[in-house]
Amino acid sequence: MKAVVSLENLGLFILSIYLFSLLEFSWWWFPALLLLPDLSMLGYACGNKFGAIVYNLFHHQGLAILVYLSGVYFENEFIQLVGIILFAHSVMDRIFGYGLKHFAGFHDTHLGRIGKK
Repeated sequence: MKAVVSLENLGLFILSIYLFSLLEFSWWWFPALLLLPDLSMLGYACGNKFGAIVYNLFHHQGLAILVYLSGVYFENEFIQLVGIILFAHSVMDRIFGYGLKHFAGFHDTHLGRIGKK
């Protein structure tokens, strides 16, 4: 099942590259910004619950789509870029088995425990 989820998310990642190609930004912006949502891990400095909330906010695919569609509605390519980067990053994480975090700690995700056991 993990292989199917990874393949599905690979398709979504390719979709995010396509959507990025429709914008007027240079190509180097995509890889340069792709890991930026991981700065949300800094929320864990304030505890597991706050960290999980902040991390999940920046890694939620539904929110990323909402941001992107807001950019489309307002005809604002910067907002579209933010939505695409959030989406691309979250699907990239899913490809590698990283999921949304539970309050118990950083290693407990909706896709299972990550890291050393």
